[in-house]
Amino acid sequence: KLVRVPFGNETLVFRGAESYIERESRLTVTPCSKVQEYRAKGCHVFLAQISIAPEDDKPERKQVKDVPIVQDFLGVFPENLPGLLPARSVEFQIDLIPGAAPVARAPYRLAPSEMKELSEQLQ
Repeated sequence: KLVRVPFGNETLVFRGAESYIERESRLTVTPCSKVQEYRAKGCHVFLAQISIAPEDDKPERKQVKDVPIVQDFLGVFPENLPGLLPARSVEFQIDLIPGAAPVARAPYRLAPSEMKELSEQLQ
C-alpha cells in the first residue's frame, strides 16, 4: 500500500511492507508513552487508523476480460486453457561435465579505447 500525506509544502510518501501471506499484518503498534517521547523531542507524529474491509465489501478480482484492449481481441484469449503443451524432443542441449566449476573471469572494466590500447601493447 502507498499512503501520501500532505506536510507543509511537501507530500510525504509511506510505502507499506508487502506480505505474501494472506491476512498477515506487518504493522507495529507504538505505545502512547513512546509517542509522547517523540513529541517531547520535537518530532512530527502522524496518527493512522487502519482497518480491514469485510470479505463481502472487497471488490471482485480483475479478470482478463475486464481489460479494455482485450475487449477488441476476445478471440485471442480463450476462456479455458486447453492444458499443458505436449512433450517435445530436445533440439539443443549443452553437455555438462559433472563436478565442473563455473569459469571464473574478471569483470570487464576497461573502456573500448583502453582495451584496444592494451591489446596493441600486449602484441
